[in-house]
Amino acid sequence: MTDQSVTPETRCSFVAVIGAPNAGKSTLMNTLVGSKVSIVSPKVQTTRTMVRGIAIQDQTQIIFIDTPGIFAPKERLEKAMVAAAWQGRDEADIVMLIVDASRKKIDADTRAIVERLAQVKGDMPCILVLNKFDEAKKDVLVKMAAELNEKIDFDATFMISALHADGTQDVMNWLVKHSPVGVWHYPEDQINDMPERLLAAEITREKLFRALYQELPYALTVETEKWEDFDNGDIMISQIIYVARETHKAIVLGKGGAQIKKIGEEARRELCELMECTVHLKLFVKVDEKWLEDKERYEVWGLDFNAK
Repeated sequence: MTDQSVTPETRCSFVAVIGAPNAGKSTLMNTLVGSKVSIVSPKVQTTRTMVRGIAIQDQTQIIFIDTPGIFAPKERLEKAMVAAAWQGRDEADIVMLIVDASRKKIDADTRAIVERLAQVKGDMPCILVLNKFDEAKKDVLVKMAAELNEKIDFDATFMISALHADGTQDVMNWLVKHSPVGVWHYPEDQINDMPERLLAAEITREKLFRALYQELPYALTVETEKWEDFDNGDIMISQIIYVARETHKAIVLGKGGAQIKKIGEEARRELCELMECTVHLKLFVKVDEKWLEDKERYEVWGLDFNAK
């Protein structure tokens, strides 16, 4: 006779999602969580800080730490982003290295990541995920997997398409099986740990990158300046888009303000779905040549202003 009073033990793990820029880290995390928790765009370095997405399967809670792409940084913001990515690894129970298999070969950034990971891995479980496998031939995938496993003895290797959720459940099942016993860190209905004001700004930044990534330089940011809740449930959000030059401002605005109107409408629509209410969004564009040197902004993003 089974004792119905016995509760299955809960498990919980933090999983650092690391890789070179545009490997598909944010797309994979969104797929595994089952909801959008990290912004995605074709522009490299879209993710600027650590974003935590929370997934539950059976009695296991997995907190994915989506990290900025790791590359050879030059500017202050780039250095802070790369430092945050490695910090994500330091906070994790499991490391998941994402590699873009569509590139057909292992790029220099990934090679550098693997070399450092081999030095700091220790006893931490580490899995290899070859993403976009549907865009590469089988012999290429096998060769990439073998070469990377020569550098690090990965605990498991997966070949997936994060965009099409092909093979992603196998990854999730492995993570659940290898998560340590422990209490959950977040409520059952929470899917991310990002403040709403910052998440709203990130959604607008994503729309900017998607609409203008071939024209617009990397140096822009979005800040939620005002947030007002109304008695009828509506929300009024005012945001400022900071750019480094007047020419950048003209790109964002577009002819007759058409571009920013379109971007604002796309952001507003997604915010309405996210907040499950009517959202009124106002966007303003300001030029600030030194916004990249503002220490307070780094603090908001959880980045180290003095990262080396």
